[in-house]
Amino acid sequence: MRYDGIIFDLDGVICSTDEYHYLAWKKLAEKLDAKDFTRKDNERQRGVSRMESLEVVLEKVDKKFTEEEKAALATEKNGYYREMLAKMSEKDLTDEVKDTLDAIKAAGIKIAIGSSSKNAKFILSRIGLADYFDAISDGENITRTKPDPQVFTMAAEFLGLPPSRCLVVEDAEAGIRAGVAGGFDTAAIGSATKCSFANYRLSTFSDLKAIVL
Repeated sequence: MRYDGIIFDLDGVICSTDEYHYLAWKKLAEKLDAKDFTRKDNERQRGVSRMESLEVVLEKVDKKFTEEEKAALATEKNGYYREMLAKMSEKDLTDEVKDTLDAIKAAGIKIAIGSSSKNAKFILSRIGLADYFDAISDGENITRTKPDPQVFTMAAEFLGLPPSRCLVVEDAEAGIRAGVAGGFDTAAIGSATKCSFANYRLSTFSDLKAIVL
């Protein structure tokens, strides 16, 4: 067995909430009269913290904000986002993802979530995976966001494993960079497959089985 643990990013890997993020940021951008907030701008927000994502929006606003105002705006965006997340259900978890995770768990490999999102546990509860993972490292227990490796190193610590025995699965370049910085092997999926420094590139989630089983 190549790995004793696998650490998954959540958004865009286990399930897709990217569209909800985009719509929530766009709603805030429109309220602030931001100039032409686009999906290309939203790409820059992938894998980074909420406050860093907010700065992408504020670049397009002809106004300066205090740190307190920025915090309020970030909270407002999260409110929009959680309203959208409340519509999620177990139907948002594909059979391919669930079957692959089941096969990995059946092989005795530990699994964890490594997500910068503070909504990770809420999302997992909505898609029926609230108590499924062996460990969850998320925005509630980290102080540094990707590409810093903290979220992954803490996940490995929660699993009781060294980074060298874990594989990180990510869909964002910032996440792949974080995995590499933390001493992990990495598997890229989605837009992260453009990263030349990922150890593996997945065309589909089920490709993981050929790597780890």
